[in-house]
Amino acid sequence: MPNVKIYVDHSLPERVRHEIQATLPALGKLLCARLQVDITACQFAVMSVYAMAGLPSVNLELAILPKPERTRKRLTDLAEDIQQLMGEAAGTHIAVRISLLDPSTYIALK
Repeated sequence: MPNVKIYVDHSLPERVRHEIQATLPALGKLLCARLQVDITACQFAVMSVYAMAGLPSVNLELAILPKPERTRKRLTDLAEDIQQLMGEAAGTHIAVRISLLDPSTYIALK
């Protein structure tokens, strides 16, 4: 159930948002392969925000449920690959954050 939120500073050119949107299928394939999930389990949101000066103008947050094979090393490698893929699309360095949800309190209705 990868839940992806991409925050894009409003001051970036419109083409950056289009490039990020165009890269979502590749991001989905990457997540499905690495996290061993089907694309139907994924959710993507791209939001325009007002970022503070000096901070990354694109931030990607990924929330997932923990699994034994989702080690810190594997998730760090995944974050680096996401950063490269989405950074190329955005034309700028992006921040990537991955958080593990508590399966005992997580509820999803689809």
